[in-house]
Amino acid sequence: MKKKIVVAITGASGSIYAKLLLERLRVLQSQIAEVSVVMSDNAKDVWKFELDNEDYNSIPYKIYPKTDFMAPFASGSAKFDTMVIVPCSMGTLGRIAGGISDDLITRAADVILKERRKLILVARDMPFNLIHIRNMQTVTEAGGIICPAIPSYYSKPQTIEDLAMTVVNRIIDLIGLDNESYRWGK
Repeated sequence: MKKKIVVAITGASGSIYAKLLLERLRVLQSQIAEVSVVMSDNAKDVWKFELDNEDYNSIPYKIYPKTDFMAPFASGSAKFDTMVIVPCSMGTLGRIAGGISDDLITRAADVILKERRKLILVARDMPFNLIHIRNMQTVTEAGGIICPAIPSYYSKPQTIEDLAMTVVNRIIDLIGLDNESYRWGK
């Protein structure tokens, strides 16, 4: 069955993860029914600063404003099965843990959790304080997956993009898509 995926991008550092994930989803499009995107205002600012471009303006998927509560994935009836928040700020994670649906990102996350579907939060902050850890625990207990943006090195990445792809490949595995990537022991 093809996946219906929401990708939310917040203002945490790590725009490269969102960019590479969206690019990879295009490559894997035969396994995907739909991808929808929502970005916070800070996400656009951080993307411009970190990646020195405004390529988010040419994302090949429908982008919804963060205030659009009429977006399909703001309701469980639209049957989106996966939401990835990449990068996920600790503020966004905290609002999700507290059940605060004050924008489309947190509303969609709330919908995904209430429908018992897959919510993947790519936390991009460190070190964690006790509030962060407790919020991660709350989201995990509610059925969410905390996937910290911690790259791996055993594939011997040669570039920043290769290193970031170790996280993106992990996200794709968590979504449940078939993906060619480095596998331990192969």
